[in-house]
Amino acid sequence: MVVLSQPTLEDFSLIKTCKPSGSLFTGIPVIDLSAPDAKTLIVEACQEFGFFKVVNHGVCLELMARLEAEAVKFFNLPQPEKDRAGPPSPFGYGNKRIGPNGDVGWIEYLLFSTNPDFISQKFLSMFQEKPEVFRSAVNEYIGKVKGVVCRVLELIADGLRIEPRDVLSKLLRDEKSDSFFRLNHYPPCPELQTLSGRNLVGFGEHTDPQIMSAVRSNNTTGLQISLRDGTWVSVPPDQSSFFINVGDSLQVMTNGRFRSVRHRVLADSLKPRVSMIYFGGPPLSEKITPLPPLMEEGEESLYKEFTWWEYKKSAYNSRLGDNRLGQFENIKKKKKAAAAAGP
Repeated sequence: MVVLSQPTLEDFSLIKTCKPSGSLFTGIPVIDLSAPDAKTLIVEACQEFGFFKVVNHGVCLELMARLEAEAVKFFNLPQPEKDRAGPPSPFGYGNKRIGPNGDVGWIEYLLFSTNPDFISQKFLSMFQEKPEVFRSAVNEYIGKVKGVVCRVLELIADGLRIEPRDVLSKLLRDEKSDSFFRLNHYPPCPELQTLSGRNLVGFGEHTDPQIMSAVRSNNTTGLQISLRDGTWVSVPPDQSSFFINVGDSLQVMTNGRFRSVRHRVLADSLKPRVSMIYFGGPPLSEKITPLPPLMEEGEESLYKEFTWWEYKKSAYNSRLGDNRLGQFENIKKKKKAAAAAGP
């Protein structure tokens, strides 16, 4: 069992609360990456949910457990020691504050670039016994989960019958790929739950701006996704699998065929949640537009053309729950497409 110390979070009066969901949602698509119909099932899941679970992914469970243990070791440090690795700018240690625009949550986290040389000596010095163990675990894990996400993106290309099949995955494999990695810790808060019957929001509702992200967590609940009708449902935890999120960029690149999933995390009242997320992004100069092989004759783009840097800058200047794609939509063309689709 994971045991973590409570971070020093003096005041949670600004952090939103939410009533816990009564039951876990059993309708999450589960994709076996070794199955012959994986490409079809992934496309269907991206269209309906923008979210699915992958099994038989090939990543060693021992590696997952090793990195989680290293994360627990860090989050168990005294608060003043953890603070030496922050504040995030944007990389480093963060506590409660999410981004620069006033969003807060019941969370502490570590944010890294996926560049293997990024992890600074200042941060590694905090692991006085074996700092290289942490660096090795992070870099090995990033390499493996990136491989899983690229495999999923190539299956998507197969399922959509677009070529070349690496049209999406090559953006993540590019040496200039703007991807990053995050370790999150959501401490339990039994006092608040006892008083109000509600859970603290650990990470508020949002979509991921990148192409695709992959989440792995311990066996603590908390992750929720929003269905098409706006209903929030709780995702059953599974520490041996990955949960895949479609990001805003992939929604644009499929011209709205795939949906970027809104999701959030609620802190558990009794158990800590530890999650690790890989965010796969393109190079900063990459133009984010619908893929030409996917566009039907006469089909118009629902979005204005923009680069990843332009969208990333816009997202960084917005609040967590904002509709970040809104200002990039071709409103007239979107209404025209909706009218053509009918009721």
